[in-house]
Amino acid sequence: MKTTLLMLWYAVFSIVFFGVLLFWPAGTFDYWQAWVFIAVFEVGTMIPTIYLAVKYPDAFRRRTRTGPLAECRMVQKLINVGIILTTVAAGVISALDHRFGWSTVPTAVVVVGNALVFAGLAVAEVVVIQNNYAAATITVEKEQPVVSTGLYSLVRHPMYVGALILVVGMPLALGSYWGLLTMIPGVLIFVARITDEEKALRQDLAGYDEYIEKVHYRLVPGVW
Repeated sequence: MKTTLLMLWYAVFSIVFFGVLLFWPAGTFDYWQAWVFIAVFEVGTMIPTIYLAVKYPDAFRRRTRTGPLAECRMVQKLINVGIILTTVAAGVISALDHRFGWSTVPTAVVVVGNALVFAGLAVAEVVVIQNNYAAATITVEKEQPVVSTGLYSLVRHPMYVGALILVVGMPLALGSYWGLLTMIPGVLIFVARITDEEKALRQDLAGYDEYIEKVHYRLVPGVW
């Protein structure tokens, strides 16, 4: 019952959050790109959430403990705030773009944007299935193993790969090119989060140094 109420809360909260974030600055409900984005986001998050809650309840618990207050490290609290502000900025700029007609984004590009949003969420779901310890906060649990298979054999932080795909897809899905400007602070914030996270993992997670020697790239193979 508690899990069901929690899932319902997240669903209602995300709909209200994106509804206010997008329709208020847009100044209208006649914004079909926003409606489609919200629908894609809800489907892309709720189906995996239900699956995790049923199949991997421990992973579901770890993923729902989120936000700045849930972080133990002060730098991660600040980074979490930065992630939230970047998301808000992407939504507001895209909505203002719709309101004032700064961009002319073809429907085909909007479709691609929604596909990227869904793909980013799907990558995050696969990561959690492959690593049940992939929490929403930076933490290391007792007897936590180092996962080096699946997506973790390609890069050390595949969860953030999914997040960056989502960051790229969101403005396009909302019909805005100007919203893509938020990718600049977004990427910098993820780099800061990963850099600090690896400090914690190397200190607290046994075998992580050996994993670094095996998988050289953090986010993008051949780049970083």
